[in-house]
Amino acid sequence: MVKTILKIDGMMCSMCECHVNDTIRQHFKVKKVSSSHSKGTAEIISEEPLDESAVCDEIYKTGYKVLELKTEPYEKRGFSLKELFHK
Repeated sequence: MVKTILKIDGMMCSMCECHVNDTIRQHFKVKKVSSSHSKGTAEIISEEPLDESAVCDEIYKTGYKVLELKTEPYEKRGFSLKELFHK
């Protein structure tokens, strides 16, 4: 799994977050996407790395600009009762 973090210019409200999230979901195969207008970021979780230039292009078409894009390995953290009781 891969986590893609976008620094986005132009998001001003929760509706902007929705536009970015919907665009990502419509154009790319992702597990999860969440955006924050206050932080100016979007985080995308996907099975495979995304085409970075295609992501930037699709975001640009919605009226926003990707200032920075970085990817890192993502490992889902599960909840374990064992961790709670065996510290």
